[in-house]
Amino acid sequence: MLRSLFAGISGLRSNQTMLDVVGNNIANANTAGFKSSNVVFQDTLSQMLTAGSAPAANQGGTNPIQVGLGVSVGGTTANFGQGSAQVTGRATDLMIQGDGFFVVNRGPESLYTRAGAFNFDEAGNLVTLDGDRVQGWMANAAAPYALPAPNAAGDRPAAGNIQIDFAGRDIQSYSIDGNGVITGVIGGNKVTLAQVAVANFANPEGLERAGDTAFRESASSGAADVLAAGDPGVGQLMGGALEMSNVDLAAEFTNLIIAQRGFQATSRVITTSDQVLEELVNIKR
Repeated sequence: MLRSLFAGISGLRSNQTMLDVVGNNIANANTAGFKSSNVVFQDTLSQMLTAGSAPAANQGGTNPIQVGLGVSVGGTTANFGQGSAQVTGRATDLMIQGDGFFVVNRGPESLYTRAGAFNFDEAGNLVTLDGDRVQGWMANAAAPYALPAPNAAGDRPAAGNIQIDFAGRDIQSYSIDGNGVITGVIGGNKVTLAQVAVANFANPEGLERAGDTAFRESASSGAADVLAAGDPGVGQLMGGALEMSNVDLAAEFTNLIIAQRGFQATSRVITTSDQVLEELVNIKR
């Protein structure tokens, strides 16, 4: 069989994958905290027809003659560029300005997200729209209402659930500042209640998508470094706003055309190869 047939098939598969990724990006153009992906192609193993030779005394060297066997998807890379801000005015909506991820617990698993659409549930837990519990540090329940301090090495204690007893402590109002510190008004006095944690990774592109605009750590991403907003390595928070998707629709529609044309071109390779084989069969007649 002609090698071009199999090269064309590999092109169809690879361009179909590109169409799938671009379609997913466009579908999530309005998803808060969504990060787009790009497809990277690479050529597959090439068949050696003639090996190269070194120069001799009376003869120059020759280059190898190789025929490629098609294309494959080398990988998909996530784009963690900053999305634009959408002001919502909700006190529990948070946006990270810079690097970092919110830390949430989904059952026993820790996940990481840029989508900061949070709210307090009936029990006073700060949760995501799916009920995942936002992680951070609670202040002392009595004066002086101090947050746990980092140790001498700058490491912070393990983060836990943020749960605030609004009714029992008679909290009249609350706000969240740029460092993720939740401050409440009790008896006319401002007191520190908790602080939202922000994590970062050595290789954020190595994170695995876990659904619901969340990621989980992997061997490629490395372990999470859990910090507070404003610490070195992570950005600060903006309250009353959400980070929108970083999908560039103009670029995605261009990629859509490129993938479509690539699919059409490789299908033409298969059609042409089929016509050549048909001519060979007709020679026998």
